[in-house]
Amino acid sequence: MNYRESFIAEPGKRLSLKKIDPGFRGKHKSHHAAESEIESARQKLAELQPVLWAQKQHSLLIVLQGMDAGGKDGTVSHVLGALNPEGVVVTGFKVPTAEEAAHDFLWRVHPHAPARGYMAVFNRSHYEDVLAPRVHGAISESICEQRYKNIREFERLLAENGTQVLKFFLYISPEEQLERFAARLEDPRRNWKISESDYAERPKWDRYMAAYEDAISATSVKHAPWYVIPSNHKWFRNLAVSQIIAETMRDLKLAYPEPTVVLKDIRRKYHEAVRKAERKKRA
Repeated sequence: MNYRESFIAEPGKRLSLKKIDPGFRGKHKSHHAAESEIESARQKLAELQPVLWAQKQHSLLIVLQGMDAGGKDGTVSHVLGALNPEGVVVTGFKVPTAEEAAHDFLWRVHPHAPARGYMAVFNRSHYEDVLAPRVHGAISESICEQRYKNIREFERLLAENGTQVLKFFLYISPEEQLERFAARLEDPRRNWKISESDYAERPKWDRYMAAYEDAISATSVKHAPWYVIPSNHKWFRNLAVSQIIAETMRDLKLAYPEPTVVLKDIRRKYHEAVRKAERKKRA
């Protein structure tokens, strides 16, 4: 199955989330059945990352969006856990601070864009500013449209600087969200994630879905595509996201750079050093 083709929000077309099954799991019936394929995709990521780092011509920005309990933290842990943390920076964006709110909405985001050779992950992102404020009526439709335009221009700027932007909406059902909330209540290791807003936002589910449809439809473009990932099954989410990232990195045609030294001379110096060390050892 080609996950990029199956889950892309096609640029220029209106997205309808009602046509997507958040419980979809492809040909696999269970996590066990998909385990080898998941590990293969993770291995590809682990092989490609050092080439990205060495070549320093491209960077990768991964945007993760979703409802509460949608699996953003889990995706960071299970998909990107295969990577060398030295070359990956994860940034979370919550409610803007007073200082952040006093600037334009992209001010707090741009400094975290990845330098060439790096991968950056946004756990929530600049898209928060066209989602919650719209659902709560804090911004007008005209301001929202202007922000879509600002986002498109911002992501084009990143692309022109060598950054491939990949955006994932981790799509779960309201029933699945409620089950995950219940699991948090019973797990002392995850109790800390519970907040009053989790349940306060649930009655606005349909309004959030409409906001996501509008935002994704307005900002899914070739150089910064959106993918809507069925995420009721966490293992399928991990499989789809990891494969999409790996295939996108492969298409960048990454290659190790040529040596900056004359290898023949370096080999000669190496052999001279070995012979010198052997003579010293015998003396």
